[in-house]
Amino acid sequence: MPRGQQLLLPVNPVFIGASLAAALAINMLPLGRVLWMPDVLMVLLAFWGVHQPLRVGMGLAFVFGLCMDVHQSALLGQHALAYALVLFGTSMTHRRLLWFRAWLQALQMLGLFVGAHALQALIRLLSGGVFPEWDILWAPVLEALLWPLASMLLLAPQRRAPDQDANRPL
Repeated sequence: MPRGQQLLLPVNPVFIGASLAAALAINMLPLGRVLWMPDVLMVLLAFWGVHQPLRVGMGLAFVFGLCMDVHQSALLGQHALAYALVLFGTSMTHRRLLWFRAWLQALQMLGLFVGAHALQALIRLLSGGVFPEWDILWAPVLEALLWPLASMLLLAPQRRAPDQDANRPL
């Protein structure tokens, strides 16, 4: 743990489930076919994959991806594969990511988000779909910009109150 970083309380599993369910509901809002909208569910899955890798894994990401595929009438497995790829990337880098501040984590997560959207576009093209518009390039950037906000909001319930005690220096 980096020096000077605050200790966190254990996360409540109900809070993880509620935040993922809220992200799924946000993704399912009828906002039209805007391709550059950030995938909030992918951001939260990646966030919990970095901070709680034993509780949120590729299986859960695959199930949420299937839910998104059914909701958007997309090729079955398109979102599921992309979400599983993002969770695989977070499982490979979660120890290194936790050493950085939220903005530097966002820069590193940008590559995973670009890879996930590129994989979705490639699957769409291989299945006979049309090439997505160039507005899709904004989605990973907006998802990376959401990362510090997600860090601030989702880690807030775990922050320990800084109380001074002579017998307990932590």
